[in-house]
Amino acid sequence: MLRNLRIVFRVCIACVAGFLSLCEFALSEDNQQPLNWSQFRGPNNGLAVSLDTPVHWNEKQNVIWKTPIHDRGWSSPVIDNGEIWLTTATEDGTRMYVVCVDFETGEIRHDILIFENKDVQPDYHVTNSYASPTPVLDSENVYVHFGAYGTACLSRKSAQVVWQRRDLQCNHYRGAGSSPILFEDLLIFHMDGFDFQYAIALDRKSGNTVWRKDREVEYETDNGDFYKAFSTPLLIKLGDQTQLISPASKCCVSLDPKTGKELWRARYAEHSTTGRPVFDGQRIFMSTGFGKAKMACIRVNGQGDVSDTHMEWIQHRGIGSKPSPVLVAGRLFDVTDDGIISRISLTDGEILWQHRMGGKFSASLLASEKYLYAFDHDGKGYVFSVADQPELLAENSLPDGCNASPAVLGSSLVVRTTSSLYRLQNR
Repeated sequence: MLRNLRIVFRVCIACVAGFLSLCEFALSEDNQQPLNWSQFRGPNNGLAVSLDTPVHWNEKQNVIWKTPIHDRGWSSPVIDNGEIWLTTATEDGTRMYVVCVDFETGEIRHDILIFENKDVQPDYHVTNSYASPTPVLDSENVYVHFGAYGTACLSRKSAQVVWQRRDLQCNHYRGAGSSPILFEDLLIFHMDGFDFQYAIALDRKSGNTVWRKDREVEYETDNGDFYKAFSTPLLIKLGDQTQLISPASKCCVSLDPKTGKELWRARYAEHSTTGRPVFDGQRIFMSTGFGKAKMACIRVNGQGDVSDTHMEWIQHRGIGSKPSPVLVAGRLFDVTDDGIISRISLTDGEILWQHRMGGKFSASLLASEKYLYAFDHDGKGYVFSVADQPELLAENSLPDGCNASPAVLGSSLVVRTTSSLYRLQNR
């Protein structure tokens, strides 16, 4: 009985903390909707503060505009001040571009050839692209990252290069995937390949290296698939301490984002970790990656190796390797790579609800206050109600598949397919 009361108390505290944390980051000072979606998964890590995003769409319904995007890229669109930025690259990786689209009209404002490559890494995977990491924006600049091929800062006003780095070594083995994030004056990202595995912070004004933290993992194999990872770091705050949650192959570490100093680490068996964790105010929930994907719940108040002390539960069934989960209204949702969407208990990891969509999924889940969205490789967009037992509200379709995660601004969904960018909104 006492143990059950402790569990209930812990869950209540976590839910309250998570709600307060969400409120802190979700709303602007005047309690209006966020004015931008400036990084991978937006300001609330896949949760859109919107009540009126569309439920139904197709090529002719609720499409404000459609803009073809040349070549191939899985980077997600990012949005600020009427601008949408994304990246693309030729299928052979020899040319890499930065594209800016007008949010209101869909017209292309800038199409910049940023990098040309003579020596392209040979082990690119067919399910990846040479432009998969998502850009990140501040009020003046756009920061783009193509893994070992280059990282650059461009002025949003002039579209001119402010700085670039092409000296950061990493054999990504299957291509790059981790997106950069901003913290204070730093641009932070992961470089997890076959030869090198590290997190790195650059001065966002100059591009100079501020710190680098190697993974320090014993992989016990020479198979490159067990070294690489694709996950995007996550900033969280616990009390007065900001942590950089940095998932990698075989472990997830927490770093001090100012210095790169390791705070704690949790070990697991899986590799090629891809999805970005979500945070409820006390714990992170993350897919451990390929092999046999599991969902791990880890308390973030530990120090050192917390593998045996702070992993509250691990769910072995029905977990995706590539898509990121989403946390909305105290409910945790995840989707497998082959299209099974689940609601997972925050308390013990139990599967509380499932629905089989079929298809193949890479895009991360998106939620608004009312709706849950999932997009597959064939261009199908599924919409569910946000509830304890969600209801399938619509199964929509666009001509091309979705590998990029969608973005939201106001009541608009911005969806990237394999050939085009769409702005979807109720009309």
